Amino acid sequence: MVAEASILLVLVFAILLAVGIPIVICIAVASLATVLLMLPLDIAVFTAGQKMVASLNSFSLIAVPFFILSGVIMNNGGIAHKLVEFAKLIVGRVPGSLAHTNVVGNALFGSISSSAIAASTAIGGVMVPLQKKEGYDRKFAAAVNIASAPSGMVIPPSTAFIIFSLISGGTSIAALFVGGYLIGILWAVTIIAVAFVIAKKRNYPIVQKSEIANINKKKIVLDAIPSILLIFIIIGGILTGIFTAIEASAVCVVYALFLALVYYRTLTIKQLPQVLIKAVEMSGIVMLLIAASSLMSFAMAFTGIPDALSQFILGLSANPLIILLLINVFLLIIGMFMDIAPAILIFTPIFLPIAEGIGIDPVHFGIFFILNLCVGTITPPVGTGLFVGSMVGKEKVESLIKPLMPFYVAMFVLLMVVTYIPEISLFLPNLLGL
Repeated sequence: MVAEASILLVLVFAILLAVGIPIVICIAVASLATVLLMLPLDIAVFTAGQKMVASLNSFSLIAVPFFILSGVIMNNGGIAHKLVEFAKLIVGRVPGSLAHTNVVGNALFGSISSSAIAASTAIGGVMVPLQKKEGYDRKFAAAVNIASAPSGMVIPPSTAFIIFSLISGGTSIAALFVGGYLIGILWAVTIIAVAFVIAKKRNYPIVQKSEIANINKKKIVLDAIPSILLIFIIIGGILTGIFTAIEASAVCVVYALFLALVYYRTLTIKQLPQVLIKAVEMSGIVMLLIAASSLMSFAMAFTGIPDALSQFILGLSANPLIILLLINVFLLIIGMFMDIAPAILIFTPIFLPIAEGIGIDPVHFGIFFILNLCVGTITPPVGTGLFVGSMVGKEKVESLIKPLMPFYVAMFVLLMVVTYIPEISLFLPNLLGL
């Protein structure tokens, strides 16, 4: 029965996805079809509806729409340009400076907005044309933007960590947030290192001293710091006990509104309804994904698929190093075809018990698990970040694969380092007693 259920689940999902059905519908229909192998139609439909509704009855999920709303406010608050100017001050004199500015800008904006697509569009939309104008190869500029866009997704506040915490049975959100800081920074540094080597080899121009000397550095810093402070306010408040990780999401909204309406004045009261509508639409999509994915998790558990997959992986090798490699390879493949939220919801219950069985800390697993899926967002054939980045760069996807290869190699090396050296992920959480 397990084999039949697995084949039916994958087959129905793949067929529906191939004909262009939205992924939420694909997940729900494939899951219901699998449950029908074990239950009559009326009971299967009732149980499916019950599981989907029950999955949303969680206090932790309150944080998701709040973080989404704060990200939409910041995204519409016109802070991208301020972060770009701030990034120039940091890396302005390094060979390939404009590429590095793109990376730093993506990391900062991605962490604030919790969206790789928003970062790629907002920062890349400014930096890719600017790099082209200054003599950089457009394909290289687009590749840098694509490779660095997801880095901010592992820097708090991150909705991916909240979803993982919920599905994993209560892994500390604070520990995941704190551990994600260093990993996100390492991602950005890795991309900068590769871009530096390529820029040095191609002799790309750097920002001239006279250009930096003529800008108002004080104003740029004062404009950027309030936005960047959001990252530290959230963690600082959680660590000092001023508010919980869930309450931090509401603090994010209040702070984002203050910046957009009062400090920067880039958003007006009249624009707020549209901002709220956008946030509601995005929240609805995420919640529907969570509900549909919980149904798939139930269908898989009910038919015994997770246990069978676990036994299969453990049957291939008893070596923890090999098992971790197999998990990573599997997740890289999944990340090529599936968005982060449903992938977390579906595969966390499968792989977390395996990881814990070989002695992997849940916080460490959660960090490299999400890092892996973030890489998948920019990996062909259907990585959404890859397609958005290609549109921003005005290049065909197939023409960007070669320029992206050095970055893919570097990201895979980073993934392996994070996977096999847990101290990198756990150093800050352990230091802070989380």
